[in-house]
Amino acid sequence: MSREGLTEDNLARDPFEQFRRWWDEAQAKSQMLEPTGMILSTVDPDGQPASRVVLLKHWDNRGFVFYSNYRSRKARGLEAEPRASLLFWWDKLRRQIRIDGEAKKLAARESDAYFATRPRGSQIGAWASMQSQPLDSRETLARRVEELDAEFGDGPIPRPPHWGGFRLVPNEFEFWDDGAHRLHDRLVFRRDGSGWTIERLYP
Repeated sequence: MSREGLTEDNLARDPFEQFRRWWDEAQAKSQMLEPTGMILSTVDPDGQPASRVVLLKHWDNRGFVFYSNYRSRKARGLEAEPRASLLFWWDKLRRQIRIDGEAKKLAARESDAYFATRPRGSQIGAWASMQSQPLDSRETLARRVEELDAEFGDGPIPRPPHWGGFRLVPNEFEFWDDGAHRLHDRLVFRRDGSGWTIERLYP
């Protein structure tokens, strides 16, 4: 891949368009293991930061969508402090994107629609897992899955009320492009009313 760098001349003037350009390249990169993987950083009710990898399931100009058990550590953190940060690291492209903003729960109908598209095993898993809670053994979880599989039978599986989506609504994007001698390109979009300001940062 050409390393022409990220310049003000080749940068889109809208951060969602710039994200789309890099996203399309990441999707097309066959060696990329999981381009939808992103690090989600939150702060829990005690002020302790926590990070984990989640999968991006949908994005548009409204924001970036991921799903979770609403009783999990990350969901409890977002309930206490909805400000959060996403980080995409695409090593094969030598690029990263940081997106800061506020996470909001999806409307129930949106979570219902996505849940209906999940594989049956994943649907049962959403019912079986008490995410982030202590588990005495793997066998306990396996038994719970078997019980739920029998309980639901062959019929449709409804979305658990404790499971659904969040949308992170951005107020800042940073596009980072690897440069020689660690002289990286860092261009930041910050929300300014209905538009965005753009600023270059030292590497």
